[in-house]
Amino acid sequence: MPETKPSVLFVCVHNAGKSQMAAALMRAKAGDAVTILSGGTHPGDSLNEPARLAAAELGAAMDGEYPKEITDDIFMSVDRIVILGNEAKLEPRDGMHGTIETWLTPEPSAEVGDKLAQTRIVRDDIARRVEALYTELSKK
Repeated sequence: MPETKPSVLFVCVHNAGKSQMAAALMRAKAGDAVTILSGGTHPGDSLNEPARLAAAELGAAMDGEYPKEITDDIFMSVDRIVILGNEAKLEPRDGMHGTIETWLTPEPSAEVGDKLAQTRIVRDDIARRVEALYTELSKK
């Protein structure tokens, strides 16, 4: 029986910042070893520029990406669904293949600097979690 590679869906409300950064960071780490998807519960119109820049600083590209809706097929078939932040809400459903977890990311205020400086704090938190998730998924 052929082995299938693990799959992960990163989710946030707009699929413009946090979930896109997580997907880009996982792509940079895992390459083709993990199927990586991202989506939003209410997709925005375009990517968050500070998120794109912050991810690029770590060599994680968002080139060609755009906010996407989560399809039922993807939701029901992935191994892991990671919700970033506490605004997006998804509930487990009968017949779904994977599990849902939530990463509560920092919410830095203007006192820490401009939007890019704030986004770097969030990115660094996500990068640590992506590293741990990749280690976990690569053991399966």
